[in-house]
Amino acid sequence: ALFWMWVCALLGMATKFYTCSLAVMYRGKDDDGVEQGGPMYFIREGLGEKWKPLALFFAACGMFGCLPLLQSNQLTQIVRSMFLEPRGWFTGSEGAVQVGNGLFGLLLAVPVGLIVVGGIKRVGTVASRLVPGMVVLYGGTSMVILLLHAGAVPDAFYLILTDAFSGEAVAVGVLGTVIVTGVRRAAFSNEAGMGTEAMAHGAAKTSEPIREGLVAMWGPVIDTLLMCTLTGLVLLVTGVWESGEGDGVLLTTRAFETALPGVGPYLLLAGVLCLSFSSMLGFSYYVVKCGCFLFGQAARLPVLGFYLLMIVVSAVVKMSDVINFLDVAFGLMAIPTILSSILLAPRVNRAAGEYFRKLRKGRGPA
Repeated sequence: ALFWMWVCALLGMATKFYTCSLAVMYRGKDDDGVEQGGPMYFIREGLGEKWKPLALFFAACGMFGCLPLLQSNQLTQIVRSMFLEPRGWFTGSEGAVQVGNGLFGLLLAVPVGLIVVGGIKRVGTVASRLVPGMVVLYGGTSMVILLLHAGAVPDAFYLILTDAFSGEAVAVGVLGTVIVTGVRRAAFSNEAGMGTEAMAHGAAKTSEPIREGLVAMWGPVIDTLLMCTLTGLVLLVTGVWESGEGDGVLLTTRAFETALPGVGPYLLLAGVLCLSFSSMLGFSYYVVKCGCFLFGQAARLPVLGFYLLMIVVSAVVKMSDVINFLDVAFGLMAIPTILSSILLAPRVNRAAGEYFRKLRKGRGPA
């Protein structure tokens, strides 16, 4: 599915350009008179009040689609496999496992809650410190593993390319499944077309929508073309993918342990912790923004409470259930986002033409 993730990343770059440009071009005001950006606002402001039901539909889906279910679930799983199970803590029965996972979810929700109540400025400050460290640590460790298995890298790329169009896949009718899986995972990694990216970039302190759209195009490059490709190559060159045992972060843990015995899983844990924690902080902003659009600014604290509760709940459910839920929620979020972006695309094209004309004449923004 990695090849199709690459394809979707390239398409996602174009999608992000339009959605994030629109998020700045058509900002709206909340109940407190504060400017806000995102699909619900550019639908209402760009298409008019008659399209408000579509904006409400996006906000309702976004309240659930932006919950930190996958982040909490995967972080819980890696902590369980590395610390709880080796020591025999909260093991032996399904009930004990659920209690242990729930307690870790609660432990995770507390620091998230302490940070997110401070609003977007505090969230941005913490996330801006975590994300670069995660990229350097995880990306650097993955590169070390690939260097240690340099001879297997060409074969890994060959497998990725041939598997995407393999005759066997076509013969047994699973090529469509491979493509769909790639599309799903690309959506998880870079969020292009989901609308979350528009909510984030809509908060940028800029009055130049086209420039913000161009900046947003780097998201799929870093998330999917770089980080997800590194992960896929690590899984392939270490050979852990052939066992069929484990999935998600547990499979990646086995790959890091195979390549870097002893230290590998701890480096992965540090990277996953930074990624998951920063994602949970950022997603809280999306959920609160959607909730306040639906119920008003007075709903901020209750929505935050719901968000923190879901961190605990997602720690105890199966990953397959989390993935299936998010697949549906992300798909529903994409409907109003893509539809409104298509309808408003001519306005973005005109603005982009004017922006680049100014640049060519040396009168454009830096």
